[in-house]
Amino acid sequence: MIIEKLRIPEVLLITPTVFGDTRGFFMESWNQRQFSDAGLNLSFVQDNHSRSQQGVLRGLHYQIHQPQGKLVRVVSGAVFDVAVDLRRSSATLGQWVGATLSEENQQMLWVPPGFAHGFYVLSNSADFLYKTTEFYAPEAERCIVWNDPDIGIDWPLLTNSKPQLASKDAAGCSFAQAETYS
Repeated sequence: MIIEKLRIPEVLLITPTVFGDTRGFFMESWNQRQFSDAGLNLSFVQDNHSRSQQGVLRGLHYQIHQPQGKLVRVVSGAVFDVAVDLRRSSATLGQWVGATLSEENQQMLWVPPGFAHGFYVLSNSADFLYKTTEFYAPEAERCIVWNDPDIGIDWPLLTNSKPQLASKDAAGCSFAQAETYS
């Protein structure tokens, strides 16, 4: 497993070792020992699976109480996945990093607690799986609007298209108004 730090060093791009032949492939998507050896002593409490069609944008979501760390991956299709730093004590507050996750590259992204998270579906559809370090708490869920100019995410939107948004995502607050972490 190769674990690399992105421009915001707490967000990690993880490339598992894949063993494949004409029959298919095998890979470990989670190995507690390897993650612990890399300094990630994580305890997951929930696994989630979402399916979205092309052009759907989900996020930027976070929980202000019970902040969730997320280990995310795509098992079918492709998405552009984004993490936004919401930690006031961080030198990278308000900055974002993104990566394309797909069934072909089989990469995963570690989004630590203290970050907002979102993704945009690039393929016809995408199955998106993620483990969380805290349970879902709807009363603590917050959303920053996907196209906030202060954050300036360079989403790879499909030509001449606007993303499909849930009503809560379309009504997200600005970064300037967002509740953040200490």
